[in-house]
Amino acid sequence: MDIATLTIVHAVLEERGIRKAARRTGRPVTSVSAALKRLEAAISVPLVRSEGGNLVPTLEARRRFEDFAAVSLAAKALTNVAGQPAPKATVPSIGLTILQRFVACARNGSIRSTAKQLGLGQPQLTRQLADLERALGFPLLLRSASGITCTPEGLAAIPIAEDLIDIWSRLSQSSGDRFRRAAATWRLGSVMPLGPESEIAHMLAALTAEWHRTRPRQPLFVSSTTADELIAGLKSRRFDAVLLDLADFPGDFEGRLISQTALALAGSHAIFAECGGNVRRLLMSNPMAVPSLKSGLRQQAARFLERTLSEAERNRMTMVEVDSIPVIINMVMNHGYLSVLPESSIARIQSPPAMVRLEANYVQSLSLVWQKNALSRQVGEAMLGMIRARGN
Repeated sequence: MDIATLTIVHAVLEERGIRKAARRTGRPVTSVSAALKRLEAAISVPLVRSEGGNLVPTLEARRRFEDFAAVSLAAKALTNVAGQPAPKATVPSIGLTILQRFVACARNGSIRSTAKQLGLGQPQLTRQLADLERALGFPLLLRSASGITCTPEGLAAIPIAEDLIDIWSRLSQSSGDRFRRAAATWRLGSVMPLGPESEIAHMLAALTAEWHRTRPRQPLFVSSTTADELIAGLKSRRFDAVLLDLADFPGDFEGRLISQTALALAGSHAIFAECGGNVRRLLMSNPMAVPSLKSGLRQQAARFLERTLSEAERNRMTMVEVDSIPVIINMVMNHGYLSVLPESSIARIQSPPAMVRLEANYVQSLSLVWQKNALSRQVGEAMLGMIRARGN
């Protein structure tokens, strides 16, 4: 890892965007994007997520933000120890490994002795130190027959270099711990359950219990989000398998359709009584709560509205997007909203809302999807067997 990458990513986190960070750091957009990917891969942690056209720092990134800010300050201090700051917003791509080797040489007083300790050739280490001095623009070490001594700039650079090494040690150590925990853990992503009584919740609970019973040394981690985020997580290998509310999934992956559940238009008994159960009148008279277009459930709701109402009528509707099914159900039960939800799941709610079942071609499909490789296929099929065993 190098200090330029760390400072670029700090700019991305502060500016919440690749292009803004590129302008701030004076680097091409492609270089900034590559730096972000490089660091995420190095520490095995996603640092940003897309939200409303912006890049929002993840909780992990926020937890580490002080370290990223400290790197930026230390990098600027390092380039300015000679009293001549580098060009605006420019930090050289200096590797943390060579900074560590510089500190070791300075403390040993000998390049030859340090090279021997590190298992390097002396010419190789000498060349690396010369490259470091060239990148900084000032000498760090004075060579003589009796060994080496530090220049004033070299002495000033030592504590800064040690700070940078310590910060990276914290970042990479937490990454190492996380990787060691994750290495034996299988990660399943899922669309969000409607509630504890929903089909998805029952499915995930049964799968998790059976998995831990039969594979106690291979923990299963389950996380819920939207269909789009699940597909992105599968592509980035953040998930080993995902449970999607879609029948059709990208051809990059393998998977199986697990179930299809009838959908219903749901609302309070009072508003159904007012409209006499007339669907068109219900839709035109009451606001509707729906998940975002990232979900398969919303896509089914959009199809239903397009076939039921004209474009002008749809434009007059009040639509509220909420990416939390329990919140949507609460809005339906207590705040006069309509929604399109799986009939079997909302029927299990104590004192369920009024419902009108939609036509047979409106369904919530659940598919288990995994990467196209032998190991993922084996794990995916094992999960599939456990899910299907639940229904037997």
